[in-house]
Amino acid sequence: MKSPLVLAVIMGGLSLGGCVAGGGYAYYAPVAPPAVRVEAYGAAPGPGFIWINGYWGYRGSSHVWIPGRWERPPRGRSAWAEGRWERQGNRWAYRQGHWR
Repeated sequence: MKSPLVLAVIMGGLSLGGCVAGGGYAYYAPVAPPAVRVEAYGAAPGPGFIWINGYWGYRGSSHVWIPGRWERPPRGRSAWAEGRWERQGNRWAYRQGHWR
């Protein structure tokens, strides 16, 4: 009796993970975002860290700058795919950055 339940939980978790892996949409906005800011950053806090650029998010009724950060890849050869704004009809959608 327990193994079908365990299998169902595992399969559900795997299917949700696939939804997130491609980088879903995080923000929708009625106007295009401002130009990307150039951020100054110093040396990495340790070996293996990479800089992830900041981006314009959308909160309430305006764009807000989300600052960049240092992060370690989850796996040795992972690469960061930058987030991007995409026009969708009469609005803009932000596709989140993600590790690949």
